[in-house]
Amino acid sequence: MAQSFDLDDVKRRMTGAINAFKHDLGSLRTGRASPTLLDPIQVDAYGSAMPITQVATVSVPEPRLLSVQVWDRSMVGPVEKAIRESDLGLNPQTEGQVIRLRIPEMNEQRRKEMVKVAHKYAEEAKVAVRHVRRDGLDLLKKLEKDSAISEDDSKRHADQVQKATDQYVSDIDSLLVAKEKEIMQV
Repeated sequence: MAQSFDLDDVKRRMTGAINAFKHDLGSLRTGRASPTLLDPIQVDAYGSAMPITQVATVSVPEPRLLSVQVWDRSMVGPVEKAIRESDLGLNPQTEGQVIRLRIPEMNEQRRKEMVKVAHKYAEEAKVAVRHVRRDGLDLLKKLEKDSAISEDDSKRHADQVQKATDQYVSDIDSLLVAKEKEIMQV
């Protein structure tokens, strides 16, 4: 089976890195309630670790309040414990099968910590995009070496890969700036 170069595949993989970055940013606490805030939390349920979304419904009834409706009454305790032990700094208040989470105002120091975490996520996303670029360029070199494509085609495709990389890195930077602004907003 002969390998071939597909720019769309490279772009699809780079888009995957951006989507993962968007998901990571969504789980960062700003000052407002967001259902994605609880996405990283794992609950010990039925003998295994499960995402909180598989044992409860998370909703936002007010801008600074999260409501977690636990489906199985026996899971209320483990869900509450998982939220309390997460590093989100939230204090759950249980009423029957509903757990309410007030989102406190963030102080300046906590905001700066969140910005640092956002920068770390951005760097990880950029590294992922660069890995995809490297894979694409390696494939082009291999195809050129095996005489499957001409040197001119290889250079043209390499330029396209670099342009795509620059575009995706720029997208990551603009998402980071928007998130940083949202976090620092009082």
